Amino acid sequence: MPAPVAVAVAVASHHKALRRLAMLSAAAFLLFGVAIAAPLVGITAALAGNGTSAAQTDSVDSRIPAVVGEWGYPYAGGYTKGRGYGYHPVRGCAYCPADHKGYDLSQGCGASIFAAGPGVVTTAGSMGQFGNSVVVDHGDGVETIYAHLQWGSLAVTKNEQVSAGTRLGAEGTTGLSYGCHLHFELRIGGARLDPAPFMAARGLPLA
Repeated sequence: MPAPVAVAVAVASHHKALRRLAMLSAAAFLLFGVAIAAPLVGITAALAGNGTSAAQTDSVDSRIPAVVGEWGYPYAGGYTKGRGYGYHPVRGCAYCPADHKGYDLSQGCGASIFAAGPGVVTTAGSMGQFGNSVVVDHGDGVETIYAHLQWGSLAVTKNEQVSAGTRLGAEGTTGLSYGCHLHFELRIGGARLDPAPFMAARGLPLA
């Protein structure tokens, strides 16, 4: 075989060998990458799943309100105070009574509302101007009312025993209401009294 032809054949063979080597290297690299990436994908997915579970665990409905003895707050976590007890006209709301016989609190539409103390549910449903409401009889003539709850949100029924922290329903704006809030009312012997001193005396001052 003439020398130039022999050189050409050798070079071609060398190039084929290099191509094969390159292909084998690429395949090995790809397999190595998959082997490393697969566990990482699994770990990432697991972490993402844990994050979702944590978010669900920390939702409003899963939290528990602060309780002192047998009594607690009607919300879990912070809330905003609206109208207090007494003369409080509502600007822009002609149907809202100026003489306010309760305490307005808000955490946001849909926030969970909890029983403030132990007792028996005597009303769970529509209640005139209060809209969707729950009334709890605590004994000795003491009652608490949780008004303006969302329709379809009640978690208790009439004659059910509850305690501080029992979920009653969700904050809404039913009845004669001007925006989502909880109208929290106290009645003792049928008289509608300011719930702020009553709660403060139990170590639960209303904001």
